[in-house]
Amino acid sequence: MNDAGIIDVRDDERFDEARVAAWLRAHALPGSDAPMTVRQFSGGKANLTYLLQFGDDVRHVLRRPPLGPVARGAHDMAREFRVLSRLHQVYRPAPRAWLFCDQHEILGADFFIMEYRQGVVVRERMPAGFAAIVDAPQRMSFALVDALADLHVIDPAAAGLADLGRPEGFIERQISGWYQRWQVASIEPMAAIDAIHAWLLAHQPPSQRVSLVHNDCKLDNALLSASDPGRIEAIFDWDMCTLGDPLSDLGALLTYWCRPDDPPEFHAMATMPVDSRFPTRRELIERYALRSGLDVGHAHFHHVLGLFRLCVILIQIHVRYQRGQTRDQRFANYGDLARLAADWALRIAG
Repeated sequence: MNDAGIIDVRDDERFDEARVAAWLRAHALPGSDAPMTVRQFSGGKANLTYLLQFGDDVRHVLRRPPLGPVARGAHDMAREFRVLSRLHQVYRPAPRAWLFCDQHEILGADFFIMEYRQGVVVRERMPAGFAAIVDAPQRMSFALVDALADLHVIDPAAAGLADLGRPEGFIERQISGWYQRWQVASIEPMAAIDAIHAWLLAHQPPSQRVSLVHNDCKLDNALLSASDPGRIEAIFDWDMCTLGDPLSDLGALLTYWCRPDDPPEFHAMATMPVDSRFPTRRELIERYALRSGLDVGHAHFHHVLGLFRLCVILIQIHVRYQRGQTRDQRFANYGDLARLAADWALRIAG
């Protein structure tokens, strides 16, 4: 996490710092006997992430769900804590989780504390330190694909996560589950969503392997070494991690990938630099196939599924904004972006 992305805590996203600090001291968080200051990570569009600094030297990260009601099963801090408290032992990019709290009188919601790691997050613009490195886009892209494939070959039992989910029928539950979330969150009909839902049900491919699935793999969820764009220091946002079909993670990565030759309206949803030096989606697929040993012949199905999920996520965030549960102006046009994502999915489905 780079300091350039750290801001003062937004007014509507503050919490009782003294109460949280007292709870952390009572639970012996390393370094918590020193005075605590709180700032906020500006990135991310759902869960809220804060930097806790104790004295001059000790830093930890606090994660909590977004403000207001959340969809059932979404923004699961208990799940994220469980994953990170174990996965870090067998998977280097997973930060270690220290403490979990479900006592809502402390902060107002579940939260957990994880280790702070230093590095650079790439968002809509290439960081200055990487701008002059001609092959930086390729190096960071392939490092992310490799890290994803490496996650998918981990034995869930070896990580202590063999019972994290129900892999049987994983894809079918993804389709039905996201469609149900759409029906709960949507504020107006969208025929494209119904069409995508029907296409997905009719074109499900067989699963090849049961793996740990991150469920939100994209470039801005990766922390890169400040000195080497080809080294992943951490991967974030594990609250949807489960057991399932690993190719769904590849589909998520393709969903959030953006290239200059994509339709211009798709650039509005870019969470990464729109730069021709980044690999094409086909190059990502081929790299993943080599690293994972999996058949990627149905990658387009998982790309459509990823866009379907994105539509629902955008609507869920937009509804929170419309209801006044967040005042973050970034979310004002997410309803329009959901329609664009749905149209893109229909084009890929053909």
